[in-house]
Amino acid sequence: MQLYHFSDDPGIAVFEPRPVRVPSARPPGRDWLNGPLVWAIEDAWQALYLFPRDCPRILLFPRADTTAADRATWFGASPARALAFVEWDWLEALRTATLYRYALPSAPFENLNDAGMWVAREAVTPRACQTLTDLPAALREAGVELRLTETLTHLRPVWDTTLHASGVRLRHAKDWT
Repeated sequence: MQLYHFSDDPGIAVFEPRPVRVPSARPPGRDWLNGPLVWAIEDAWQALYLFPRDCPRILLFPRADTTAADRATWFGASPARALAFVEWDWLEALRTATLYRYALPSAPFENLNDAGMWVAREAVTPRACQTLTDLPAALREAGVELRLTETLTHLRPVWDTTLHASGVRLRHAKDWT
């Protein structure tokens, strides 16, 4: 299994553990996840990070228990593996951003069993770095259909479905509270 870390910095020689910028409420016994860590994402979930860093987005993935009704409501006839919703105001940044995908060794990481996320409590040296300059094409290649919308707020009900919904950087979305 391949693990990645995405950055807008092309010169990271070593990833040092650091606390998250905006701590999240964590379940009892998991508050350590706000502490100093190196974060990585599995290949199958990398589409979550094929965006400019602060771009608010919601991605939907079918799960094994996703109902036909939820699939039809949200995906329609789309054959996509996942859907990515982004506000129109972020389209130009998405088109012009450059990202660096760092390939990481799996040895120091532990699986969080949550949407492909892994963490290491020690410094990690990347094995390789790839420059990504066409993020819409990278999303398409990953089987993700990009959908543009004025705001993301109307998507709140997706968390009450049988789909997996991941919201990233929603604090930057219009009217998101």
